[in-house]
Amino acid sequence: MKLDILAVGAHPDDIELSCAGVLLKERSLGKKTGVLDLTRGELGSRGSAEIRDQEAAAAAKILRLSIRENLAFRDGFLLNDEAHQLEIIKVIRKYRPEIVLCNAVKDRHPDHAKASELTSVSCFLSGLQRINTSIDGELQEPWRPKHVYHYVQWQDIVPDFVVDITGYIDDKIAAVQAYQTQFYQPGDTGPQTPINSKNFLESITYRSANLGRLIGTEHAEGFTSERHPAVNSIFDLI
Repeated sequence: MKLDILAVGAHPDDIELSCAGVLLKERSLGKKTGVLDLTRGELGSRGSAEIRDQEAAAAAKILRLSIRENLAFRDGFLLNDEAHQLEIIKVIRKYRPEIVLCNAVKDRHPDHAKASELTSVSCFLSGLQRINTSIDGELQEPWRPKHVYHYVQWQDIVPDFVVDITGYIDDKIAAVQAYQTQFYQPGDTGPQTPINSKNFLESITYRSANLGRLIGTEHAEGFTSERHPAVNSIFDLI
C-alpha cells in the first residue's frame, strides 16, 4: 500500500495531539494516511504499554488510518543511530509516503527532539540506493518523501505555515480522548502528570482556535519546515 502521508511520533498520542486534524482532513479528501509510533510509551506514569496499544488502535479507527505500526523502540532511549534509522527506512520504503510529518524540532520531552532528527535523517537516507533493506527477504527500492514537516507539540514554536482544520476539531479531540489513561477524566484519582489536567485537554482546542484566528478560520494546526515552503503562484497563498 502506498501512503500519501505518514505521520511519525515518538509515543502513541503524539500524532493525535499535534496533527490529527490534518490527517482527518486529508483522509476526507481521499488521501491515504498512516501513523508510525516509534515506542509504546512504556515509561509513562499512567497506564501500560499494553493499554496504550489498545488506545492507539481505538484512535486509529477514529482517524480512519490506512495503517498504524509501532516499532517498539525503547521509550526514553531513542538514538539517532544506524539500527534505529534502518528500521524507519524499512517503513518508509514499504509505504512510500509523499509527505512525512514528525515530532517537533525541540520540546519539553527529550524523546520528541530525538525522534524529530531521527525521522528526518531516515527520510533522507531512505532515498540512497546503496543502503540495502529488505522485508521477508525481498529487497526494497529506495524512496525519499518529497516533504518532511515537523508538527508543534508542548512548546509554542512559531510555525512556518498553518493548515486550516475547521470542521475536524471534534474528531481530533475524540482521538485524543481515546487515550483514557493519559488525559483528563472527571473524577480521576491516578497520578497527576503535565498532560492529564483539564487545562491541558482544553488547550488542544484553544491552541488550534488561536492558530485559526490568525488565518481567519475556526481551527488550524501549525508546522515547521527544514526547507523553505514554496508555492507555484503567489495567488496560491490564502
